[in-house]
Amino acid sequence: MLKCRLALVLFSVVATLHGAPKPVDVFVSGKDGYFGYRIPCIETAADGSLLAFAEARKNKMSDPGEPGQEVHLVMKRSTDGGTTWSAMKLIENAGPLWSAGNPVSILDRDTKRICLLYLRSKPERSAVHTARPGTDDIQLALRWSDDNGVSWSDRIDFTDISRDLSSTNWKCTVVGPAGGIQDRKGRLLTSAWKVFPWQNLAIFSEDHGKTWQRSGFVPGNEISDESQLVELADGRILMDTRQGGKGTHRWFSASSDGGKTWSKRRPGLEAPPVCCAIKRWTLKSAGNDKNRILWVGPKGPDRTHLIARVSYDECDTFGPEHMLYEGSAAYSSITVSKEHVAGVLFERNNYGLISFIKLEPKDLD
Repeated sequence: MLKCRLALVLFSVVATLHGAPKPVDVFVSGKDGYFGYRIPCIETAADGSLLAFAEARKNKMSDPGEPGQEVHLVMKRSTDGGTTWSAMKLIENAGPLWSAGNPVSILDRDTKRICLLYLRSKPERSAVHTARPGTDDIQLALRWSDDNGVSWSDRIDFTDISRDLSSTNWKCTVVGPAGGIQDRKGRLLTSAWKVFPWQNLAIFSEDHGKTWQRSGFVPGNEISDESQLVELADGRILMDTRQGGKGTHRWFSASSDGGKTWSKRRPGLEAPPVCCAIKRWTLKSAGNDKNRILWVGPKGPDRTHLIARVSYDECDTFGPEHMLYEGSAAYSSITVSKEHVAGVLFERNNYGLISFIKLEPKDLD
Protein backbone atom coordinates (compact mmCIF):
# COMPACT_ATOMS: atom_id res chain seq x y z
CA MET A 1 0.00 0.00 0.00
CA LEU A 2 1.03 3.61 -0.50
CA LYS A 3 2.35 5.16 2.68
CA CYS A 4 0.98 8.38 4.11
CA ARG A 5 3.86 10.28 5.60
CA LEU A 6 3.74 13.56 7.45
CA ALA A 7 6.46 14.90 5.19
CA LEU A 8 3.95 14.88 2.35
CA VAL A 9 1.97 17.77 3.76
CA LEU A 10 4.31 19.37 6.30
CA PHE A 11 7.29 20.29 4.11
CA SER A 12 6.96 24.08 3.93
CA VAL A 13 10.27 25.28 2.47
CA VAL A 14 9.86 27.40 -0.65
CA ALA A 15 12.82 27.44 -3.02
CA THR A 16 13.51 30.09 -5.64
CA LEU A 17 13.69 28.57 -9.10
CA HIS A 18 17.02 29.80 -10.38
CA GLY A 19 16.77 31.43 -13.80
CA ALA A 20 13.10 30.59 -14.29
CA PRO A 21 12.10 31.59 -17.84
CA LYS A 22 9.46 34.19 -18.42
CA PRO A 23 6.08 32.64 -19.27
CA VAL A 24 5.11 32.64 -22.95
CA ASP A 25 1.48 33.67 -23.40
CA VAL A 26 -0.44 31.21 -25.58
CA PHE A 27 -4.08 32.28 -25.16
CA VAL A 28 -4.91 35.91 -24.32
CA SER A 29 -8.35 37.04 -23.16
CA GLY A 30 -10.05 39.37 -25.63
CA LYS A 31 -8.03 38.10 -28.59
CA ASP A 32 -9.26 36.13 -31.62
CA GLY A 33 -12.89 37.02 -31.04
CA TYR A 34 -13.36 35.53 -27.58
CA PHE A 35 -14.05 37.06 -24.19
CA GLY A 36 -11.57 34.73 -22.51
CA TYR A 37 -9.91 31.33 -22.29
CA ARG A 38 -9.82 28.69 -19.60
CA ILE A 39 -9.05 25.01 -18.84
CA PRO A 40 -5.59 24.38 -20.35
CA CYS A 41 -4.43 21.00 -21.64
CA ILE A 42 -1.05 20.34 -23.27
CA GLU A 43 0.30 17.34 -25.18
CA THR A 44 3.55 16.43 -26.93
CA ALA A 45 2.84 14.84 -30.31
CA ALA A 46 4.89 11.97 -31.74
CA ASP A 47 6.94 14.38 -33.87
CA GLY A 48 7.80 16.52 -30.81
CA SER A 49 5.43 19.37 -31.57
CA LEU A 50 3.42 20.81 -28.68
CA LEU A 51 -0.36 21.03 -28.77
CA ALA A 52 -2.11 23.48 -26.41
CA PHE A 53 -5.87 23.06 -25.98
CA ALA A 54 -8.31 25.38 -24.22
CA GLU A 55 -11.92 26.45 -23.88
CA ALA A 56 -12.59 29.62 -25.84
CA ARG A 57 -15.37 31.30 -23.88
CA LYS A 58 -17.25 33.54 -26.25
CA ASN A 59 -19.54 35.79 -24.25
CA LYS A 60 -18.14 35.92 -20.71
CA MET A 61 -15.95 33.91 -18.34
CA SER A 62 -18.70 31.76 -16.80
CA ASP A 63 -18.55 27.98 -17.12
CA PRO A 64 -20.05 25.94 -19.96
CA GLY A 65 -23.82 25.61 -19.74
CA GLU A 66 -24.32 28.75 -17.70
CA PRO A 67 -27.06 31.11 -19.02
CA GLY A 68 -25.98 33.04 -22.11
CA GLN A 69 -22.64 31.26 -22.44
CA GLU A 70 -21.13 29.64 -25.54
CA VAL A 71 -17.79 27.81 -25.49
CA HIS A 72 -15.66 26.51 -28.37
CA LEU A 73 -12.82 23.98 -28.19
CA VAL A 74 -9.62 25.44 -29.66
CA MET A 75 -5.96 24.56 -30.10
CA LYS A 76 -2.59 26.10 -30.90
CA ARG A 77 0.54 24.25 -32.04
CA SER A 78 4.25 24.90 -31.48
CA THR A 79 7.07 23.33 -33.46
CA ASP A 80 9.92 25.08 -31.64
CA GLY A 81 9.47 23.82 -28.10
CA GLY A 82 6.95 26.45 -27.03
CA THR A 83 8.83 29.59 -28.02
CA THR A 84 6.24 30.53 -30.65
CA TRP A 85 2.71 29.28 -31.30
CA SER A 86 0.56 28.95 -34.39
CA ALA A 87 -2.64 30.76 -35.16
CA MET A 88 -5.58 29.37 -33.25
CA LYS A 89 -7.39 26.36 -34.72
CA LEU A 90 -11.06 25.70 -34.01
CA ILE A 91 -11.67 22.04 -33.16
CA GLU A 92 -15.36 22.32 -32.34
CA ASN A 93 -18.07 24.94 -32.37
CA ALA A 94 -21.07 22.89 -31.25
CA GLY A 95 -23.63 25.57 -32.10
CA PRO A 96 -25.31 28.68 -30.65
CA LEU A 97 -25.12 28.62 -26.83
CA TRP A 98 -23.68 25.08 -26.88
CA SER A 99 -20.33 24.41 -25.21
CA ALA A 100 -17.40 22.15 -26.08
CA GLY A 101 -14.52 21.94 -23.63
CA ASN A 102 -12.82 20.30 -20.65
CA PRO A 103 -10.19 18.68 -22.91
CA VAL A 104 -8.14 15.58 -22.10
CA SER A 105 -5.46 14.52 -24.60
CA ILE A 106 -3.63 11.18 -24.72
CA LEU A 107 -0.78 10.24 -27.07
CA ASP A 108 -0.75 6.56 -28.05
CA ARG A 109 2.96 5.71 -28.32
CA ASP A 110 2.27 2.67 -30.49
CA THR A 111 -0.04 4.16 -33.13
CA LYS A 112 1.19 7.79 -32.79
CA ARG A 113 -2.48 8.78 -32.63
CA ILE A 114 -3.61 11.55 -30.27
CA CYS A 115 -6.99 10.97 -28.68
CA LEU A 116 -8.87 14.04 -27.50
CA LEU A 117 -11.75 13.52 -25.07
CA TYR A 118 -13.99 16.43 -24.13
CA LEU A 119 -17.47 17.47 -23.03
CA ARG A 120 -20.36 18.93 -24.99
CA SER A 121 -23.03 20.85 -23.11
CA LYS A 122 -26.45 21.75 -24.45
CA PRO A 123 -27.57 25.38 -24.06
CA GLU A 124 -28.01 26.33 -20.39
CA ARG A 125 -27.24 22.80 -19.17
CA SER A 126 -24.29 22.91 -16.78
CA ALA A 127 -22.67 19.76 -15.44
CA VAL A 128 -23.38 20.45 -11.78
CA HIS A 129 -26.45 22.67 -11.69
CA THR A 130 -28.87 22.07 -14.56
CA ALA A 131 -27.96 18.80 -16.33
CA ARG A 132 -30.75 16.21 -16.09
CA PRO A 133 -30.25 12.50 -15.34
CA GLY A 134 -31.16 10.14 -18.17
CA THR A 135 -30.53 12.75 -20.87
CA ASP A 136 -27.65 13.77 -23.12
CA ASP A 137 -27.57 17.30 -21.70
CA ILE A 138 -23.84 16.71 -21.05
CA GLN A 139 -22.13 14.49 -23.63
CA LEU A 140 -18.72 12.86 -23.69
CA ALA A 141 -17.05 13.05 -27.10
CA LEU A 142 -13.87 11.82 -28.76
CA ARG A 143 -11.83 13.01 -31.72
CA TRP A 144 -8.36 11.92 -32.82
CA SER A 145 -5.46 13.12 -34.91
CA ASP A 146 -3.08 10.92 -36.91
CA ASP A 147 -0.92 13.81 -38.14
CA ASN A 148 0.39 15.32 -34.90
CA GLY A 149 -2.55 17.67 -34.37
CA VAL A 150 -2.66 19.22 -37.84
CA SER A 151 -6.13 17.80 -38.52
CA TRP A 152 -8.80 16.04 -36.48
CA SER A 153 -11.35 13.30 -37.08
CA ASP A 154 -15.09 13.65 -36.92
CA ARG A 155 -16.64 13.46 -33.46
CA ILE A 156 -17.63 10.18 -31.85
CA ASP A 157 -20.15 10.20 -28.99
CA PHE A 158 -19.81 7.75 -26.13
CA THR A 159 -21.94 9.36 -23.47
CA ASP A 160 -23.67 6.03 -22.83
CA ILE A 161 -20.31 4.40 -22.00
CA SER A 162 -19.27 7.12 -19.59
CA ARG A 163 -22.34 6.85 -17.35
CA ASP A 164 -25.51 4.94 -16.54
CA LEU A 165 -28.29 6.69 -18.44
CA SER A 166 -30.91 4.66 -16.54
CA SER A 167 -29.85 6.22 -13.22
CA THR A 168 -32.25 8.73 -11.69
CA ASN A 169 -29.49 10.89 -10.19
CA TRP A 170 -26.37 10.43 -12.37
CA LYS A 171 -26.35 13.77 -14.19
CA CYS A 172 -23.06 13.53 -16.05
CA THR A 173 -19.51 12.21 -16.16
CA VAL A 174 -16.77 14.82 -16.50
CA VAL A 175 -13.29 13.86 -17.69
CA GLY A 176 -10.07 15.39 -16.34
CA PRO A 177 -9.47 18.07 -17.29
CA ALA A 178 -6.04 17.17 -18.80
CA GLY A 179 -3.90 14.47 -17.21
CA GLY A 180 -4.68 11.53 -19.51
CA ILE A 181 -1.99 8.83 -19.82
CA GLN A 182 -0.95 5.65 -21.60
CA ASP A 183 0.45 3.09 -19.18
CA ARG A 184 3.28 0.64 -19.86
CA LYS A 185 0.81 -2.04 -21.00
CA GLY A 186 -0.62 0.30 -23.64
CA ARG A 187 -3.89 1.21 -21.91
CA LEU A 188 -5.23 4.71 -22.55
CA LEU A 189 -6.68 6.21 -19.38
CA THR A 190 -8.32 9.37 -18.18
CA SER A 191 -9.68 10.14 -14.74
CA ALA A 192 -13.27 11.35 -14.42
CA TRP A 193 -15.87 12.41 -11.87
CA LYS A 194 -19.61 12.14 -11.67
CA VAL A 195 -22.57 13.94 -10.10
CA PHE A 196 -24.64 12.95 -8.18
CA PRO A 197 -23.38 11.74 -5.77
CA TRP A 198 -19.84 13.06 -6.22
CA GLN A 199 -17.59 10.11 -7.09
CA ASN A 200 -14.33 9.56 -8.96
CA LEU A 201 -13.62 6.90 -11.55
CA ALA A 202 -11.53 6.25 -14.66
CA ILE A 203 -12.40 5.74 -18.31
CA PHE A 204 -9.97 3.54 -20.23
CA SER A 205 -9.30 1.72 -23.48
CA GLU A 206 -7.31 -1.49 -23.88
CA ASP A 207 -7.40 -1.52 -27.69
CA HIS A 208 -5.83 1.80 -28.65
CA GLY A 209 -9.04 3.79 -28.41
CA LYS A 210 -11.33 1.53 -30.45
CA THR A 211 -13.53 0.77 -27.44
CA TRP A 212 -13.76 2.36 -24.00
CA GLN A 213 -14.90 1.24 -20.54
CA ARG A 214 -15.51 2.90 -17.21
CA SER A 215 -13.97 1.70 -13.96
CA GLY A 216 -15.39 1.16 -10.53
CA PHE A 217 -15.66 4.15 -8.21
CA VAL A 218 -13.01 5.32 -5.79
CA PRO A 219 -14.38 4.19 -2.38
CA GLY A 220 -15.24 6.68 0.35
CA ASN A 221 -17.63 9.52 1.05
CA GLU A 222 -15.21 12.42 0.55
CA ILE A 223 -16.48 15.05 -1.89
CA SER A 224 -13.98 15.38 -4.74
CA ASP A 225 -14.00 16.04 -8.46
CA GLU A 226 -11.30 17.12 -10.94
CA SER A 227 -8.35 14.74 -11.06
CA GLN A 228 -5.32 13.62 -13.07
CA LEU A 229 -3.42 10.35 -13.36
CA VAL A 230 0.20 9.22 -13.21
CA GLU A 231 1.72 5.74 -13.50
CA LEU A 232 3.99 4.72 -10.64
CA ALA A 233 7.26 2.85 -11.09
CA ASP A 234 5.68 -0.43 -9.96
CA GLY A 235 2.90 -0.17 -12.55
CA ARG A 236 0.12 1.09 -10.30
CA ILE A 237 -1.93 4.09 -11.41
CA LEU A 238 -2.22 7.00 -8.97
CA MET A 239 -5.17 9.42 -9.08
CA ASP A 240 -4.51 12.90 -7.67
CA THR A 241 -7.87 14.50 -6.93
CA ARG A 242 -9.13 17.97 -6.08
CA GLN A 243 -10.78 18.10 -2.68
CA GLY A 244 -14.32 19.36 -2.29
CA GLY A 245 -15.50 22.42 -0.43
CA LYS A 246 -12.84 24.17 1.60
CA GLY A 247 -10.62 21.18 2.27
CA THR A 248 -6.95 21.93 2.84
CA HIS A 249 -5.44 18.91 1.10
CA ARG A 250 -5.91 16.84 -2.05
CA TRP A 251 -6.67 13.11 -2.21
CA PHE A 252 -4.58 10.22 -3.56
CA SER A 253 -6.02 6.87 -4.63
CA ALA A 254 -4.22 3.99 -6.38
CA SER A 255 -5.18 1.21 -8.78
CA SER A 256 -3.30 -2.08 -9.06
CA ASP A 257 -5.28 -3.40 -12.04
CA GLY A 258 -4.84 -0.77 -14.70
CA GLY A 259 -7.51 1.61 -13.46
CA LYS A 260 -10.38 -0.86 -13.12
CA THR A 261 -10.64 -0.64 -9.32
CA TRP A 262 -9.30 1.90 -6.83
CA SER A 263 -8.00 1.95 -3.27
CA LYS A 264 -9.44 3.99 -0.45
CA ARG A 265 -8.22 7.57 -0.52
CA ARG A 266 -5.33 8.93 1.52
CA PRO A 267 -4.44 12.60 2.06
CA GLY A 268 -2.41 14.20 -0.71
CA LEU A 269 -0.57 17.50 -0.98
CA GLU A 270 -1.75 20.65 0.74
CA ALA A 271 -3.30 23.00 -1.81
CA PRO A 272 -6.39 25.13 -2.27
CA PRO A 273 -9.32 23.45 -4.07
CA VAL A 274 -8.32 23.71 -7.75
CA CYS A 275 -7.34 21.46 -10.65
CA CYS A 276 -3.62 20.68 -10.32
CA ALA A 277 -1.22 18.83 -12.63
CA ILE A 278 0.84 15.67 -12.10
CA LYS A 279 3.15 13.89 -14.55
CA ARG A 280 5.81 11.21 -14.76
CA TRP A 281 9.04 13.11 -15.41
CA THR A 282 11.80 10.48 -15.37
CA LEU A 283 11.88 6.74 -14.73
CA LYS A 284 14.96 4.86 -13.53
CA SER A 285 13.91 1.57 -15.13
CA ALA A 286 13.81 3.40 -18.48
CA GLY A 287 17.44 4.45 -18.11
CA ASN A 288 17.04 7.78 -16.31
CA ASP A 289 19.13 8.73 -13.30
CA LYS A 290 16.17 8.89 -10.87
CA ASN A 291 12.48 8.33 -10.53
CA ARG A 292 10.78 11.72 -10.64
CA ILE A 293 7.11 12.71 -10.58
CA LEU A 294 6.37 16.39 -11.13
CA TRP A 295 3.43 18.11 -9.44
CA VAL A 296 2.31 21.69 -10.20
CA GLY A 297 -0.42 23.73 -8.52
CA PRO A 298 -1.14 26.91 -6.56
CA LYS A 299 0.31 27.18 -3.07
CA GLY A 300 -2.21 29.81 -2.04
CA PRO A 301 -3.68 31.69 -0.43
CA ASP A 302 -6.53 30.80 -2.78
CA ARG A 303 -5.47 30.56 -6.42
CA THR A 304 -2.09 32.30 -6.21
CA HIS A 305 1.63 31.42 -6.16
CA LEU A 306 2.08 28.57 -8.63
CA ILE A 307 4.63 26.08 -7.34
CA ALA A 308 6.29 22.90 -8.55
CA ARG A 309 7.27 19.95 -6.37
CA VAL A 310 9.08 16.74 -7.24
CA SER A 311 8.64 13.31 -5.67
CA TYR A 312 11.58 10.90 -5.86
CA ASP A 313 9.77 8.07 -4.03
CA GLU A 314 6.60 7.67 -6.10
CA CYS A 315 4.44 10.21 -4.26
CA ASP A 316 5.12 8.98 -0.72
CA THR A 317 6.82 12.34 -0.08
CA PHE A 318 7.54 15.49 -2.06
CA GLY A 319 10.57 17.78 -2.06
CA PRO A 320 10.65 21.54 -1.48
CA GLU A 321 8.32 23.99 -3.19
CA HIS A 322 9.78 25.78 -6.20
CA MET A 323 8.02 29.02 -7.09
CA LEU A 324 7.08 29.20 -10.77
CA TYR A 325 4.82 32.26 -10.70
CA GLU A 326 3.98 34.54 -7.78
CA GLY A 327 0.78 36.11 -9.07
CA SER A 328 -2.71 34.67 -9.44
CA ALA A 329 -2.63 31.17 -10.95
CA ALA A 330 -5.24 28.45 -11.28
CA TYR A 331 -5.56 25.34 -13.50
CA SER A 332 -2.48 23.71 -15.03
CA SER A 333 -1.40 20.85 -17.30
CA ILE A 334 2.01 19.21 -17.85
CA THR A 335 3.63 17.47 -20.79
CA VAL A 336 7.12 15.92 -20.98
CA SER A 337 9.27 15.66 -24.11
CA LYS A 338 11.51 12.76 -25.08
CA GLU A 339 14.40 14.88 -23.78
CA HIS A 340 12.65 15.10 -20.38
CA VAL A 341 11.85 18.79 -20.70
CA ALA A 342 8.58 19.48 -18.88
CA GLY A 343 6.19 21.99 -20.38
CA VAL A 344 3.62 23.56 -18.07
CA LEU A 345 0.53 25.28 -19.47
CA PHE A 346 -1.29 27.28 -16.79
CA GLU A 347 -3.89 29.96 -16.14
CA ARG A 348 -2.65 33.25 -14.67
CA ASN A 349 -3.51 36.90 -14.11
CA ASN A 350 -7.08 36.27 -12.95
CA TYR A 351 -7.75 34.03 -15.97
CA GLY A 352 -6.60 36.73 -18.36
CA LEU A 353 -3.84 34.53 -19.79
CA ILE A 354 -3.00 30.90 -20.43
CA SER A 355 0.79 30.73 -20.49
CA PHE A 356 3.58 28.22 -21.06
CA ILE A 357 6.79 27.62 -19.15
CA LYS A 358 9.55 24.99 -19.51
CA LEU A 359 11.37 23.09 -16.75
CA GLU A 360 14.26 20.65 -16.70
CA PRO A 361 15.12 18.25 -13.87
CA LYS A 362 18.23 20.26 -12.98
CA ASP A 363 15.99 23.28 -12.35
CA LEU A 364 14.27 21.55 -9.44
CA ASP A 365 16.86 19.01 -8.23
